[in-house]
Amino acid sequence: MVPSYNGLVRLLFKEVIGVRFPVGPLLMEDKYYLKIGKASDLGNWKDRFLFRLFEIFPGALSLTVLFLAVLFSWLLPVWMSIFIIIFVIFWVFRIMYFSVHLWTGYKKMEKHRKIDWMEKLKGKELPYHLIVIPMYKESLEIVRDVFKSLEDSDYPKDKMIVVLACEERARDFSQNVAQKIEKEFSSKFFKFLITWHPSNIAKELAGKGSNGAWAAKKAKTIIDSLRIPYEKVVFSCFDADTCIFNKYFSCLTYHYLTSDKPFRTSFQPIPLFINNIWQAPIISRIFSFSSSFWHTMSQERAEKLVTFSSHSMSFKALNDVGFQQTNIVSEDSRIFWQCFLQYDGDYRVQPLYYPVSMDANVARSFFRTMINIYKQQRRWAYGVADIPYFLFGFYKNKRIPVFKKLSLGFELIEGHLIWATASTLIFLLGWLPLYLGGPEFSQTLISYNLPKIISQIMTFSLIGLLGSIYLSLILLPPKPKEYGKIRYFVFAFGWLLFPITMIFFTSLPALDAQIRLMLGKYMGFWVTEKVRK
Repeated sequence: MVPSYNGLVRLLFKEVIGVRFPVGPLLMEDKYYLKIGKASDLGNWKDRFLFRLFEIFPGALSLTVLFLAVLFSWLLPVWMSIFIIIFVIFWVFRIMYFSVHLWTGYKKMEKHRKIDWMEKLKGKELPYHLIVIPMYKESLEIVRDVFKSLEDSDYPKDKMIVVLACEERARDFSQNVAQKIEKEFSSKFFKFLITWHPSNIAKELAGKGSNGAWAAKKAKTIIDSLRIPYEKVVFSCFDADTCIFNKYFSCLTYHYLTSDKPFRTSFQPIPLFINNIWQAPIISRIFSFSSSFWHTMSQERAEKLVTFSSHSMSFKALNDVGFQQTNIVSEDSRIFWQCFLQYDGDYRVQPLYYPVSMDANVARSFFRTMINIYKQQRRWAYGVADIPYFLFGFYKNKRIPVFKKLSLGFELIEGHLIWATASTLIFLLGWLPLYLGGPEFSQTLISYNLPKIISQIMTFSLIGLLGSIYLSLILLPPKPKEYGKIRYFVFAFGWLLFPITMIFFTSLPALDAQIRLMLGKYMGFWVTEKVRK
């Protein structure tokens, strides 16, 4: 890559004179690393080698932790037993800590749902909302529910530009759906557009990110033709099953207009996976609510919040970073890191204590649903690819404050490490010293008491599980007539399976994703099958 004029000037002062030249913000062409999908995208072999090391790091770290746990259970069973007890106690306190955040987040969400946001917006100049809905092979019923929720919202429809982003590779399936949506809803909004994302574009990864970026660029031509300033456009990219609650856009608009730096802020609602929750198998319901709970409690830690799935941001910021990356799987979180690096760390996510609803994982059979849960968890866990991206960006961008680098870097690395190892450490390591410690260890008092201590501590953690059961029952949508009241009890007792399923549907898919990245076996975008029974 040929460096820009500013780049040559900086290089001259840094390398020849030895002085750092105080120029303005880096230009887009200087930040070539914003579009990196994997190590091979880099031309410089030193950069490519460094990025590859960063790709290996997360998986190597998780495997090392698990290996050392087994090794120390064999060589130092007493010390390993003490560590396990301390770790489980730490985990219980962590559950209690997050439970407080969960209930605080829930109460704020309920409070925000009751506020008349349009009343608060009186007298203010309302921005336009660009809403992009990428779809693949979703049914008419699913897509129609999304558009109906947009139509029923309290925000003025003459301020909405809606794009249904379809895939050319699925035209045979999607054409009919798109035509029916256009016929019913095209006249309801200020502008309505259907885009067809071409297949087999060089260096693109087929998926939501590339489709959404294509649609946003097409919508930009409309915005430009109408001469609407980018600062007055709020961009939202929703999954094809994302239904907004009635006051979502008025709530979003209020926070956008009152934010200290709206052009350097993303706005993250709370995703509730409840659209089809009554149709979901027990395990699917558990993971749907556990995901909802995680994102609810995460709102309480705004300084560590990263965008996920359906979210909103300034169209100006989206344009500044060159739109969503088209060569990655987890574009929803990556767009935050793109902006964070583009603006030298001056970018944040503001929690929006307002929900959007999405589908629980439901396939045509129980067995297929279980496979899809694993694949969905693995795809989410493949957000671990953000780690080499931001580590390399942190290395290249010296303007980001060190504290921000350490804080966000530690949060993301620790999060993925716990994701891949915690369930295994909790539910298996209590027994490893007993089997590997040898006859000498088996005669010790701690060997006799270890399973009992772990069991008692984990029993105490059921308090948090009871709170999850209660909150999940509160969040349930109205029960369909075809289901009896016994369904509530089946749902509640299904939570007892949660500890067992954590290993198979949390740690394993996360470890799977990390190992794939470590070995350079890069994942493609897997589209979650969406079935309404």
